[in-house]
Amino acid sequence: MRVAIYGAGAMGTVLGAFIAKNGGEADLITRNREHVAALKAGGAHITGTVDFTVPVHALLPEEMQGQYDIIFLMTKQRHNAEILRFLLPYIKEDSVVCTTQNGLPEPSVAAVVGEERCCGCAVSWGATFVGRGEAKLTTRTDGLEFALGTLYNNSQKLEAVKAVLSLMGKVSIESNFIGARWSKLAINCAFSGLSAISGLTYGQICDDKYARRVAHAILNECFSVAKACGIRPGKVQGYDISVLFSYKNCLKRAVANALIPVAMKKHRSLVSGMYYDLKAGRRCEADLVNGVISGYGARVCAPATLNCLVQQIVGEIERGEREISPKNIEQFKKYI
Repeated sequence: MRVAIYGAGAMGTVLGAFIAKNGGEADLITRNREHVAALKAGGAHITGTVDFTVPVHALLPEEMQGQYDIIFLMTKQRHNAEILRFLLPYIKEDSVVCTTQNGLPEPSVAAVVGEERCCGCAVSWGATFVGRGEAKLTTRTDGLEFALGTLYNNSQKLEAVKAVLSLMGKVSIESNFIGARWSKLAINCAFSGLSAISGLTYGQICDDKYARRVAHAILNECFSVAKACGIRPGKVQGYDISVLFSYKNCLKRAVANALIPVAMKKHRSLVSGMYYDLKAGRRCEADLVNGVISGYGARVCAPATLNCLVQQIVGEIERGEREISPKNIEQFKKYI
């Protein structure tokens, strides 16, 4: 099979490097000319919780040729329509585009490539882009997991995608894929959202008692909205996090809150990709992460107040009305 990773930034470079290291082949494609040149010259250098360098096949988009059997879409979700229209000539009738993006991106992918060629993957690890051929893995290697699935009637294509992802970590094919997506989305809403507005790592959020309490409340809100929508959140690393971290009384909240640092121990060094966008003065994807919960909540009359507040603070930072700071978490005191 011909495999491409379109959007070889932090996550894409790490995935491509692991595939190559373990005997697979994939084209790493990105518009970052300096990064492509470095990958071609010296291979992919992966640091952080690992340290290895491996030769990879890197390309600029204009250097692409032929068609691919599998394309992993690892770009920003906001540009899906434009990117996928560009990719259409490189996709066969029976190819599959696997989106590893956050939120619930499958409908936007299927709208361009068709439902029969779209599947998705909720990724349970993180990475930071360094550049010039280097990316930093910020999750321990025992936390490299993929929840693979589809919202459409094309599950027969998942085994081929699983075979590729298995070269990096543990892959589970989820029959309840919307539930798997929702659990990852809830974690992103809580930890990525707070990391973006504060600049804190996931570990620092866990260590600060009030920040952890806010993250926990956002998780609880996500699961409350799921229940109102009739969505059953999936398990994460074998644990039903919607049961562990939902609460209706003070005792359950206290017990669940104490478990959060344990649950996040493999991801303590992770900083939200949205933080790097905000820091660089770019628009981030809070509306495609926290905004998904807000939108679903509005449809079922279950207001997602905390997720809306994350979006509001992000908007203020984007407009230059507020700085990224741990003090931003204090804005939640009116609700928590």
